[in-house]
Amino acid sequence: MEKNWNNKAWFLVLPVLLLVAFSAVIPLMTVVNYSVQDTFGNNEFFWAGTEWFKEVLASNRFWQSMARNLLFSAIVLLVEIPLGILIALNMPKRGIGVPICLVFMSLPLLIPWNVVGTIWQLFARTDIGLFGSVMTSLGFDYNYGRDTLDAWFTIVIMDVWHWTSLVVLLCYAGLMSIPDAYYQAAKIDGASRWSVFRFIQLPKLNRVLQIAILLRFMDSFMIYTEPFVVTGGGPGSVTTFLSIDLVKIAVGQFDLGPASAMSIIYFLIVLLVSWVFYTVTTQPDEDRT
Repeated sequence: MEKNWNNKAWFLVLPVLLLVAFSAVIPLMTVVNYSVQDTFGNNEFFWAGTEWFKEVLASNRFWQSMARNLLFSAIVLLVEIPLGILIALNMPKRGIGVPICLVFMSLPLLIPWNVVGTIWQLFARTDIGLFGSVMTSLGFDYNYGRDTLDAWFTIVIMDVWHWTSLVVLLCYAGLMSIPDAYYQAAKIDGASRWSVFRFIQLPKLNRVLQIAILLRFMDSFMIYTEPFVVTGGGPGSVTTFLSIDLVKIAVGQFDLGPASAMSIIYFLIVLLVSWVFYTVTTQPDEDRT
């Protein structure tokens, strides 16, 4: 029997496709156009081919920024994923405490990125900020605008405060989806809490953790607003990530060719990592065992 396909749904999707084309595809094609051409003004362009890509890939500035990005993403993942699992495991499973905890966990996620940067810029100051004053009172020579470690510590703590809640909510949803029969069987067998976590909860959180890692990697790897507001990429260039360096090249130096080439390389890296995670998460469980 031949199946009749209903194509009316495409009319509902069409406005979204047009919006995406206008807001994403057209700017992307403009960036691609600038990445293979050079201009000396007066709207005159000259073919440059892969010259800008070779220049970017041969630049120590690009690889240093890339290394900072990877280091930052690795640090926040190593902190936020275990911390999010720990908090989710200790959240109440029933009662009035559930909505209260969920509301408090959601609050940092509702704050815009530029506001988060402004909050921590003031919060970490040693003269008027609570965090900076506490660090100074504890005997630390804390100054995120002057010391490299202090700057990194500040932006890492800021990101942990802002985004750990996302990992918590994802893990909590995964834990709540585990049937009680597993816990009852573990209780009958006399399993310890660590055994329950290792053999029941952690395997059931496998897919959820993959999604959490993907989301947090993508966001941390593309971070711009928060460190730019707090440190401006400094002191020096120790917190200048790829996104900040890209803006400096494009807006500060107005080198549109190298900036376009760098942005495409940046985009392809994120796309490649996303594709790898998508391939892993969509692979059937029996194929991975």
